[in-house]
Amino acid sequence: MTESTGTPTLPQVALIAVFVTALVTAQLTAAKILAFSIPISLPVTGSELVMPGAALAYAITYFASDCYTELYGKRAGQIVVNVAFAMSFLALALVFSTAAAPIAGNSAVGAAEFESVLLPAGYIVAGSSLAYLVSQNWDVWFFHRIREETGRGKLWLRNIASTGTSQAIDTVIFVSVAFFIAPTIFGGFVMDPGPLAALMIGQYVLKLTIALVDTPAVYAVVRLARGEPSSPSGTTVAGE
Repeated sequence: MTESTGTPTLPQVALIAVFVTALVTAQLTAAKILAFSIPISLPVTGSELVMPGAALAYAITYFASDCYTELYGKRAGQIVVNVAFAMSFLALALVFSTAAAPIAGNSAVGAAEFESVLLPAGYIVAGSSLAYLVSQNWDVWFFHRIREETGRGKLWLRNIASTGTSQAIDTVIFVSVAFFIAPTIFGGFVMDPGPLAALMIGQYVLKLTIALVDTPAVYAVVRLARGEPSSPSGTTVAGE
């Protein structure tokens, strides 16, 4: 683990910046539902993966938090996760204040257009916020728990295991709250069970794929931050 000297390093600041940027982007893009065609047919989803627009941005937060936790420890990772949560609400407050401000007659974007694109629905904010708090703190805790058992080796295991489980937690909580539980209680569009399941599966498949693909990138970032040489052809060293 990288020891803190009291002065933030470039990798430390860069990882925090990536994490916060991806988180705020996810908050602002979650309402749009995406659909991607795939060459195979999966149960429930068929040949199309459906997911919230925030899926990619949110997956990047796990990449950044795993790198950060590996380098700077569990406590530092938890601080970043929870401070970033507060910053996401600051971003939303700034967007809401801009929407509430009077609009000029020559504005290129109308007030209604601005609000429809940038103001997330309350259900989206509630679902994403609850999912974030639970899944991100789980990710940091579980990542560090595996590290305690394996030592510095097997970074690939804690990256995939912590991200894979936390992504599942995040997906179930977010989709359930935003598109079923909250609308059912307070009124609004309630997604049917079939599309709801397809949305969960599509989002999780993408996130899990990213977790598997980004493992070499996690190794590269950690080694760069530690000043260690990369292993030949991008493979991991013995014990990892």
